[in-house]
Amino acid sequence: IRVRPLTCSETRRGDRRVVHSLGDGTVHVSATSLLGTGRRGLRPPLSPHCPRAQVSAARQDATFGFSAVFDAGDSQEAVFEGSGMRQLVELAIDGFSCTVFAFGQTGSGKTYTLMGPLGQSETHPASPALLGLMQRSFACLLEQSRSRGSDLALSASYLEIYNEQVRDLLSPGPSCTLPLRWSKTRGFYVENQLSVDFESLEAIASLLLQALNPPSAGSQRRRTSAHALNRHSSRSHALLTIHIRRRNVSMCPAPASACPSRQGTLCFVDLAGSERVKETGSSGELSVEANNINRSLLALGHCISMLAKPRGKRTHIPYRDSKLTRLLARSLGGSGVTLMVACISPSSRCLSETLSTLHYASRARRVTTRP
Repeated sequence: IRVRPLTCSETRRGDRRVVHSLGDGTVHVSATSLLGTGRRGLRPPLSPHCPRAQVSAARQDATFGFSAVFDAGDSQEAVFEGSGMRQLVELAIDGFSCTVFAFGQTGSGKTYTLMGPLGQSETHPASPALLGLMQRSFACLLEQSRSRGSDLALSASYLEIYNEQVRDLLSPGPSCTLPLRWSKTRGFYVENQLSVDFESLEAIASLLLQALNPPSAGSQRRRTSAHALNRHSSRSHALLTIHIRRRNVSMCPAPASACPSRQGTLCFVDLAGSERVKETGSSGELSVEANNINRSLLALGHCISMLAKPRGKRTHIPYRDSKLTRLLARSLGGSGVTLMVACISPSSRCLSETLSTLHYASRARRVTTRP
């Protein structure tokens, strides 16, 4: 779990902090603190007809336990080291299929956690301390490659799911929708998806910087828009997959082409945030996008709920309910290793969405795979 700081606008508005880390992977949501007593320094009591009061009265205080909880003051490096991301990179090098995805309410810090601050570019790079899980994972790949004496062959694919349409973010041509197929050997896959070979990890990092910058003429970039809760709201789900082929150069006397290799994948999934149209003020195209985002997240939540049940009590897992769940089917219930980062806001205004995300994460924690 990652808790972002209160924003300047939330502080000016007088929002209260209702999320507190208690240590040892425990997070406490003090919902009843919203029902003030009218004393000095506290808000007056909320009306029984106020939605926030109804939420507080219905759920009261709640405490959740997770593998790790990162509070507002924790650094990007602390999240990388404490979340198990380094171990995930090592497993990918060893040939496992590994996935990390961030989910939570819009504006909760998902993209920042994965990619770092917006506005960075090759000419204006972000401070090393602010780099996200992706860039740190790339550096870890290089570090592990050197320490193990392995020759890593890297390729990458990058796509987005926008309004239930799959688009290739690496394609140099005009935007077009790619079909999603299924086969017995590959499972669900995107047909005609472009995969680009990279000679260095810096080249992959450069790809991310292009995705963070505003769209330019003829370029394919991930779709973002502004609304009341987030000036840079992602309007699509994005999946960056690094394909890793490892050759044991130091232990193989034969030519490199004849050396046995292991193939693993490291997939980063930046989910669009859940939205309440009433809170975001979305209308027109933004409203259509929000409905599609929420529908796909609901399908994901349904799959997680089914997978969280004991194997003997599971029924059909509805992966086909959305394109997002089809592409994540192997990560959720297959043979891979998955890290899930739930990003939440500490603001009293976001209480309902924060509780929803924490319950969502609690269910996801009960899902087990067989790598």
